[in-house]
Amino acid sequence: MTGASGPGGTPGRAPGGTPGGALLVVGDVVTDVVARHRGPLASGTDTAAVVRTVPGGAGANVACWAARRDGTDVRLLGKVGMDSAAWHERELATSGVRPLLVIDPEAPTGTVICLVDTGASAERTFLTDSGASLRLTPGDWSESLLDGVARLHLSGYLFFSEPCRALVAVAMESARARGVPVSVDPASAGFLTELGVDRFLALTEGIDVLLPSRDEACLLTGLPDPADAAAKLSRHVPLVVVKQGRAGALVARSGEVLARVPAVPATPVDTTGAGDAFTGAFLAALLAGTRPEEAVAEGCRAGARAVEQVGGRPTTNA
Repeated sequence: MTGASGPGGTPGRAPGGTPGGALLVVGDVVTDVVARHRGPLASGTDTAAVVRTVPGGAGANVACWAARRDGTDVRLLGKVGMDSAAWHERELATSGVRPLLVIDPEAPTGTVICLVDTGASAERTFLTDSGASLRLTPGDWSESLLDGVARLHLSGYLFFSEPCRALVAVAMESARARGVPVSVDPASAGFLTELGVDRFLALTEGIDVLLPSRDEACLLTGLPDPADAAAKLSRHVPLVVVKQGRAGALVARSGEVLARVPAVPATPVDTTGAGDAFTGAFLAALLAGTRPEEAVAEGCRAGARAVEQVGGRPTTNA
């Protein structure tokens, strides 16, 4: 591990409640290759595109957006290959995140090819080589990682590999022992389908906050309406926030949708990382003691900023 856990501080707090302490994100760190093209890809020949290589990964993106909030102590545990460890550590630190990166001696850093159609919706398609990012194991966890931590966030991608699932179990047990609330973003409807809904729900039992997209919420419940899905999920998780993109977000507790927060108007350039931006800003606000509904509004604002730039991390102007 190239970083070190931070100094001791305030232990975990109840969900959504009192400010103080750090946010520890455990998740994926990858290299994104973003190719922006217009219209359908031309099979068997060339398609003109603007291509950029940027740091990414859902977990890392969440951490960087959370760190944008002044005074927020954000730490990230992730695994990278030796090929780009120094670059990723530097990029995280530049964004205000304390990198706690484990170097995998065998696998390279994960890579995601992001194909972004530059039409009106700026929708994207991912080609994912997870590499080292899904090779975290319980041996990479330490109780001291929770020193001074008030909230633990787990990237949903961790649930899609056996070694990472074992790490998740250990991390959640440690968090429970310290009273640190845990949040999860399911991350991928496609991978969630492969894992299985029942298995995911069993693995996340006991978490405090669930942050699915509209598609993920409907998949997890089998219900076509996102509001119904949010309400159903909130019978099992104390706080459920369903991200709906241009339709804003839903806040549900105790089997009831309590708030519908509108989206912030934006002109999309690249929708990569918009959900991560929402999650990061939301968690930072929650950590500061902001009411969940107001924290969701901050998440919507961050999501709008994210779609107006290329890549999943905040830029200096974001």
